[in-house]
Amino acid sequence: MVRTVGITGMVVALAVNSGNTSAQDGRTAPSVDTVHTQSASFTVTVVATGLTTPVATAFLPDGRVLLAERTPGRVSLLDLSDGSRRPIAGLGDIWTEGDAGLLDVLVGPDWSEDAWIYVAYSAPADGGSTTVLDRARLVGNAFVDRERLFTSDAFERNQHYGGRIAFADRHVFLTVGDRETRDLAQSTGTHNGTVVRLRMDGTVPTDNPFVGVSGARPEVWSYGHRNPQGMAVSPHTGSLWVNEHGPQGGDEINVVQPGENYGWPLVTYGEEYGGGPVGEGRTRRPGTTQPVYVYRPSIAPSDLVFPTGPAFPGWSRHALIGAMGLEHLNVLTLDGDRVLHEERVLTDRGWRVRMIDEASDGTVYLGTDSGLLVRLVPLGGE
Repeated sequence: MVRTVGITGMVVALAVNSGNTSAQDGRTAPSVDTVHTQSASFTVTVVATGLTTPVATAFLPDGRVLLAERTPGRVSLLDLSDGSRRPIAGLGDIWTEGDAGLLDVLVGPDWSEDAWIYVAYSAPADGGSTTVLDRARLVGNAFVDRERLFTSDAFERNQHYGGRIAFADRHVFLTVGDRETRDLAQSTGTHNGTVVRLRMDGTVPTDNPFVGVSGARPEVWSYGHRNPQGMAVSPHTGSLWVNEHGPQGGDEINVVQPGENYGWPLVTYGEEYGGGPVGEGRTRRPGTTQPVYVYRPSIAPSDLVFPTGPAFPGWSRHALIGAMGLEHLNVLTLDGDRVLHEERVLTDRGWRVRMIDEASDGTVYLGTDSGLLVRLVPLGGE
């Protein structure tokens, strides 16, 4: 069942004891303050400033922390004590025009055995650019043994790259946007508007839904996506969740199943920029799969995380989603793969929340387009 929410349905968090420090875009941001919400109470601390579109952090089991900034396409070693960064060499050529750049970085599930780190980014290709997935090992301040695992065949405009990574059942998943060539999202013969599934070494699993289908790309796991910028596996159900931008309003959360068509652009809850229906203006169509949640108006969803650590028990059955368009942290209460309730917190900051991560101790980190990395630490008893 699709559930939608409008502005009148949102819950605004109350912030108290606020201090201020200058943010990169001229707005104010709290240095350390306390926030109380329906589901959790926590302090907010600014860890780093002056970042350039932070899209991901990765907490290595040995205590090191990686930080990915979309532009200028940089992965750094981050010191959480003072916010300083040391750039890491050894990545491939990165395309940084438009929405392009560093898209995600994730520590492999077998890092203690093989030390692989997986990195998605936009790379120059075929006279344009495309979404790629590499893996490499980190030695000192450099990536070594880098391997190209996947190169998308979506070479169109400089938008809608996707590039989120997730692991499940000894496989790696990657989102690829429609690259603003919307009709190709309905074709399994391209990677535009898809989620792809690979073995950990980049080879194609024989049980992918389109293996052996004439004209189809064997890497494709699902299709009909527009601009998926968040992806994670639910620790409670094992389902793969993807959030994606609608064209104007109608952002979606989809629980992704193999071989299914998520409708774009044949069906959407959004509309054309400037108004008017997309195509026939339909929200349902036989052969397409409905989202489990729709945001109307749009929140411009970014990263997606299911907190699993002990620090925030109030978020143990929740999903956290970054909101760039309406500038907040979106908190969803879940029952399995159903969304029961939406809460909007940190609404008073003017933060376009682009990334979310959970550290090994359960604390939560947010990265903003204003160049901040902030840490959320629960109050005692939370």
